[in-house]
Amino acid sequence: MAQATFLRIHPDNPQQKAIMQAVEVLKKGGLVIYPTDTIYGLGCDLHNARAVERLCQIRGINPAKAHLSFICHDLTHISDYAKISTQTYKIMKKALPGPFTFVLEASGKVPKIGGKRKDTVGIRVPDNRIALNLVEELGNPIISTSIHDEDEVVEYTTDPELIYEKYRNLVDLVIDGGYGNNIASTVVNCENDEFEVLRQGAGDLEEYL
Repeated sequence: MAQATFLRIHPDNPQQKAIMQAVEVLKKGGLVIYPTDTIYGLGCDLHNARAVERLCQIRGINPAKAHLSFICHDLTHISDYAKISTQTYKIMKKALPGPFTFVLEASGKVPKIGGKRKDTVGIRVPDNRIALNLVEELGNPIISTSIHDEDEVVEYTTDPELIYEKYRNLVDLVIDGGYGNNIASTVVNCENDEFEVLRQGAGDLEEYL
């Protein structure tokens, strides 16, 4: 496998040509490391099963048991892949785009992952133009996992150049969208409209309840 491409994209003004270059990689089944409003993510086209298997292999996780997030462009996107009540929709509409992962009941459109159909799905709409433009141009969600650091103190790698050094022989494209944050998204279980915080991260759910 050739070394990954290192692609710089301005976070506030993503160039269309660069975005389309990254989208082409995704459409061909490639793995892309990209910025979000929290930490950097490793993602691929939701509907490319072989790419999802590669992603899980890199992270050392079982595809059938993996808790992977769907990066969506907006709330319309979400309703295609998750069942969402009116109450939950109202909360998500206020909180997104933002640093939250909302765990919802999966719809029938969610493809099998590792040969197994998921009961729930984690949905993200990050407040990051690069991530949102990628998903919009791809036309469906990116399935994603966080880029972790092996450092015992720093859980997530924030420097895209260091990320490239580590993953250049494992992925197809690394997007440099500036330094990432070191705090992950807040994970909220929305089943039964109870809004249980499973992991406290960058977002404060209380602001939207």
